[in-house]
Amino acid sequence: MLSIDLNCDMGESTDLWPYSIEKDFELSRYMSSINIACGYHAGDKGTMRLLAETAIKNKISIGAHPCFPDRENFGRSNMDLPPQRIHEIVSEQISLLNDIVKALGGKLHHVKPHGALYNMAAKDRLIADPVCKAVKDTNAEIILYGLSGSELMKAADETSLKCCSEVFADRTYQDDGSLTPRTAPNAIIDDAEQSAKQVMQMINNGTVVTSSGKRISIKAETICIHGDGSHAIEFAKKLHHALLQNGTFIKSP
Repeated sequence: MLSIDLNCDMGESTDLWPYSIEKDFELSRYMSSINIACGYHAGDKGTMRLLAETAIKNKISIGAHPCFPDRENFGRSNMDLPPQRIHEIVSEQISLLNDIVKALGGKLHHVKPHGALYNMAAKDRLIADPVCKAVKDTNAEIILYGLSGSELMKAADETSLKCCSEVFADRTYQDDGSLTPRTAPNAIIDDAEQSAKQVMQMINNGTVVTSSGKRISIKAETICIHGDGSHAIEFAKKLHHALLQNGTFIKSP
C-alpha cells in the first residue's frame, strides 16, 4: 500500500506575527508529523512543550524546526554565517526541543530547517554540510527533512544521514526544482483543489508542473502544509481526504 508523510510547521509564535495554538492543535489532527519552531525565528519553551505533549498523546512524530536567529523577519532573511556558527545554532535548537520532548517521555523523530536556512541549504553545500553535521552529531538516528532533489538531500546521502525528500502542497515550483520565491507572483497556492491536484501528481506520477508550465521529475516522501498559511486547515482537510481516497496511507517515515 502506498504511504506518505504529511507534515506541518507549528509553534511559530512571535510578538510580530499572528499565531494561534488552537489552529495548530486543529491542524495536528490531520498530520503524521509536525515541525516545532525552536525559538530562533519563532516559538518559546511553553509552546514547544504544549505541542510536544499533544503530539505524544496522539502518536504524531515530532521534529525540530531550526532557523537563523532572525525573529524580526520570521527567519526569512538570508544570513551570511560561517559553517561553524551554522552548526552551533542548529545544534542548540535541536538540543532545546530534544530536552523538552525527552522530559515528556517522547522521542525526537526528525529535523527540518526553516525559511532562509532551508532555502540556502537547498542550494549551497557550505550551508547544507554543517546542517547535516549538526543533526548527525546530535543523534545519527534522527531523520533530516529537506527539499526534494536539493543539495541538502545530497549532503545527507553522502554523510549516511537518514533523510526524507519533502514536497510542498501550498507552493509552486521553478524549472530547477526550487520553490518559487515568496516575493514572486503566484508563489503561493491559495486554492485547495489546485493544491490537492499538485500533491496527487507528485505522489502518483513523480512529477510536478512548474510555474513556466514545464513538467519535471520530483521525489515525494513527505508533504508540507505551512501552518501559518491562511488556508492551512482547509488544505489539510482536503489533502487528508484526497490521500485516503487515493488509497494512500498517511504515516511518518
